[in-house]
Amino acid sequence: MSASKPPKPLNITTAALHLAALSSLSLPPQPQPTFPLVPPPAFIPHSKLIPKTRFIVDGFKHADPNFSVSYFLSHFHSDHYTGLSPQWSNGIIYCSSITANLLHQILKIPQPFIFPLPLSQPVIIDGAEVWLVDANHCPGAVQFLFKVPGSCDRGAGSSGVVTFEKYVHTGDFRYCDEMKNESAVSEFIGADAVFLDTTYCNPKFVFPSQEESIDYIVGVIERIGVENEGVVAKNVLFLVATYVIGKERILVEISRRCKRKIHVSARKMAVLSALGFGESGVFTEDELESDVHVVGWNVLGETWPYFRPNFVKMKEIMSERGYSKVVGFVPTGWTYEVKQNKFSVRSKDSFEIHLVPYSEHSNYDELREFVKFLKPKRVIPTVGADVEKVDSKQAISMRKHFAGLVNEMAIKQEFLMGFLRGGSGLVDVEKDCPIVLHNIPDQEDEVIASTPNCCSDVELEGDIKSSFPQQVSASSNLEDMKDNDLEKSVKELQDCLPSWVTLCQMLDLLGAAGGNVVEAVSNFYEHETEFHEQVLPSTSASFTSLGNSENQPPLPFESQNVKGINRSEDISFSQNFKLSSSVNIKKSGVSPGKRKRNLDSKTKKRARADSTGNSSDLKQYRITKFFNKKMPVVPEDSKVEVESCNFNDGQSRLPVDATKLYKEEVNQFIQIVSGGESLRSYATTILEKTKGDINMALDIYYNDNIGTTIDVNDSNRLMESECPSRVSSVDDDALVSESSKLETKSDIFPPALPKDNVSVNYISLPPERYSPTEHACWRKGQPAPYIHIARTFDLVEEEKGKLKATSMLCNMFRSLLVLSPEDVLPTVYLCTNKIAPEHENLELNIGGSIVVAALEEACGTSRAKISNLYNSLGDLGDVAQLCRQTQTLLAPPSALTIQGVFSVLRKISVQTGSGSTTRKKSLIVNLMCSCREKEMKFLVRTLVRNLRIGAMMRTILPALAQAIVMNSADEGVAENLKDHIQHLSSAVVESYNILPNLDLLIPSLMEKGIEFSSSTLSMVPGIPIKPMLAKITNGAPQVLKNFQYMAFTCEFKYDGQRAQIHRLADGSVRVFSRNGDETTLRFPDLVDIVKDCCLHATDTFILDAEVVAIDRRNSKLMSFQELSSRERGS
Repeated sequence: MSASKPPKPLNITTAALHLAALSSLSLPPQPQPTFPLVPPPAFIPHSKLIPKTRFIVDGFKHADPNFSVSYFLSHFHSDHYTGLSPQWSNGIIYCSSITANLLHQILKIPQPFIFPLPLSQPVIIDGAEVWLVDANHCPGAVQFLFKVPGSCDRGAGSSGVVTFEKYVHTGDFRYCDEMKNESAVSEFIGADAVFLDTTYCNPKFVFPSQEESIDYIVGVIERIGVENEGVVAKNVLFLVATYVIGKERILVEISRRCKRKIHVSARKMAVLSALGFGESGVFTEDELESDVHVVGWNVLGETWPYFRPNFVKMKEIMSERGYSKVVGFVPTGWTYEVKQNKFSVRSKDSFEIHLVPYSEHSNYDELREFVKFLKPKRVIPTVGADVEKVDSKQAISMRKHFAGLVNEMAIKQEFLMGFLRGGSGLVDVEKDCPIVLHNIPDQEDEVIASTPNCCSDVELEGDIKSSFPQQVSASSNLEDMKDNDLEKSVKELQDCLPSWVTLCQMLDLLGAAGGNVVEAVSNFYEHETEFHEQVLPSTSASFTSLGNSENQPPLPFESQNVKGINRSEDISFSQNFKLSSSVNIKKSGVSPGKRKRNLDSKTKKRARADSTGNSSDLKQYRITKFFNKKMPVVPEDSKVEVESCNFNDGQSRLPVDATKLYKEEVNQFIQIVSGGESLRSYATTILEKTKGDINMALDIYYNDNIGTTIDVNDSNRLMESECPSRVSSVDDDALVSESSKLETKSDIFPPALPKDNVSVNYISLPPERYSPTEHACWRKGQPAPYIHIARTFDLVEEEKGKLKATSMLCNMFRSLLVLSPEDVLPTVYLCTNKIAPEHENLELNIGGSIVVAALEEACGTSRAKISNLYNSLGDLGDVAQLCRQTQTLLAPPSALTIQGVFSVLRKISVQTGSGSTTRKKSLIVNLMCSCREKEMKFLVRTLVRNLRIGAMMRTILPALAQAIVMNSADEGVAENLKDHIQHLSSAVVESYNILPNLDLLIPSLMEKGIEFSSSTLSMVPGIPIKPMLAKITNGAPQVLKNFQYMAFTCEFKYDGQRAQIHRLADGSVRVFSRNGDETTLRFPDLVDIVKDCCLHATDTFILDAEVVAIDRRNSKLMSFQELSSRERGS
């Protein structure tokens, strides 16, 4: 029996559906879109429109029934269905069945306007094939796969073949390996474009998998449940923050693995019922039936501009529902910080909030993996600032993250194919080529005889040709072509390839491609490196040109990669095809550019003279002509030596071993930046300076691509990798003459390093190679610029390794210690996001609204744009840095200094009373207007108290200690450098724990140097000591196991509040909490008790105690909650 044919896919015409829907609801008919397809309205974003269709995805607020009635909704989140309302009638909404139910039940969209589509089945909509596949985002979320009919390619003797263009629109999605197994997705490998969810398109967002985050939440619930097992009264309440729809997987896993029901509100239950969870038994509306409750997204705290816990609301919930402790979970990727622990915890009293990096969007690595799997021709970002414009800075910046992962060869092939399809017939070679071709000899043996000589220097080409499809040999393919056709094909191919490609290689390419020029070009660029390596063996140490006769035009500059290539192949090319010598032999008194213009003008004159005749012979030059303006062939009797231009006092060019050592890195670098062979030497240079670190090399390439030059006097400085070849001629006057001016190829000059940006590269050097004075961006006697630490922060933020980050901070401090020691203390404060010792309780007292208002004034950016940027970037510092691009100033302000920034921050903190907000904003605006480079980013992060560089006091102090050791002039330090660093780092951290006051610690450390020890400083009454925190255990059995065979003591743990009680020399008493906050005013009775107990002879002391509330009437201890909730002074 023959296998049954698969059923034909459903064929839908949207216009007919729309008319039927309007009729069923007794609505007046609307004018339908006109045919054929017209250009879309300008207000429809590029990221929401599928090319060559009227399909609009998640763009309901841009609806225009005159253009389209076909709308697609990827999932039921408000930022995607904005524009929908119960009055919707602009078109048909295609979506998944789950999303269709939500649209009808929650948004009350009329059912006739909703058309659910099946998953993993093709559907024909308006002539295009559409697939829906799961997006792993939220219930009902799908990706759309579109197969759109394209052009009709007509070949010889055929009626034409319809080609299709493929597009993938991910909506919001979280990539997983299972997507590779989806057959529909596999069919879209090599798609024309992917509309990509770029929510977390930033290397700092590499948060863990969903499974790891769920395991963490379940583990916390189980651990706390074990600790409170056997307690009769309600003890711990768990709160999970979620959206209206989303995070359901977390709730289901908690219920399944912790054997608990999940309490939800009535509104949430209605949504869950629409999703199919209503009868599952997982959720309940009875709050007494579960200790895991679902709350709204902002109940536990706000995430803008950084996470701010709402402990007040948690306390209200705890009191209202009768619990003694509350543990909350906020699952989102926005709160994830690479430098800190994966799972951060905010705690206060009996409240805990766990920031869980659980996201339903793909992280950075997953985005790259998805693009690598699909290998599309291009990526179109759908989330971000200004991504609605295809050529916006943000969109271009995002696309750079996928360089080397997209199918760039297909784009080049399309580009070239457009030129070959654009003309009618073949190009007039005589008019379109700089070298005029005449009759080709009929004798076939003349051409064949010259070929072996051409190929004698390229024996390795067989390795490359073996990778080409060869149903027939290359030679037989060429034999089938007429000589005239071969000549024209070679010239067309020559126009599309670099000038160093030999005739032999071009013939091989045409032979392997069966005479197809486009395929030959594609094959060449797929193997460009191998072809170039074929040519390199023929390079001689000193290039000898083919004559310097006065009858010859000048020699053009050559890049170092291709200088010295023997162009005998070009000469044989001219001999075989009998090139006219009239162009090359006659000397002209004008430059090649002028001579070209003269020839063009003569051609135009002839064209005008013949305008009355037949004009069909006139052909326009092709654009491919522009890419290879071949210079005239130089005769043999010219002798010109080309020497490489060196930077370091005549030193030779890059050693061969460096080229070999970083060959793979260089190839990868060129692929990422889409560069050519002319970039190889530059890439080798910067990779040698960065010791093969390709990320650092890319930073240099992209950050410094400005085109200015610097003086290079130090061997440690990064240098320009290439320079124009220097021509040494016997007659210097001939070089000066107009006829011998040489044109420089622009593509051999690498981007130079701007002088102001040089120092940023040296902070990342190993400490032993870093020079505190030479590598600094200021000189001794000058105030230290704020840009010094801003550049350091920028590098530390991107560095994941703790040791590397510490070495960068060490280099920063070393320059400060040598050039500006008075700036070390303010720098330590700025690095730790503080302006004073913690016990002084001196804060900036500014909120995000003041910073945003200052940003509006300083950059001329609207609050709405700032809000949109924040929603896409998730960090106010990144938003400010982007807004700085629109900043316009009449005159450049003075540069920020470390002392200046720190003093302004101190001044902001003391602003109080009427008009304080205006004064604070004015101070902030002045700072913002003086920002350079990345200063704006880290200034704003400092203002909102969220630096996000992962450097805390435990990182900053060891880095400073290392800097002091490295700068020490003691001869014995170098011998035991590591031991000295470790000893001083431990001493500094220990001293800080005993005396956490940087105003005392830093000056003492700088004065003593390597002689500093933990005994240098002692406790000072009035300055709270850092607490020694205990390790969390799972219970008494683990404690006994840890202390096995060891003597230990136990003391009763009172349910009170830990306190440090300090008596000062003047007899006053101060009380501090465990975190070092002063709580003296909360316990006046405690102060009186301590004073009464003091003897007259007692001077000063520090007590580490537990304050416990006592009910004296009933003679019992009171709970911690009652103690912590009493009013100040009561």
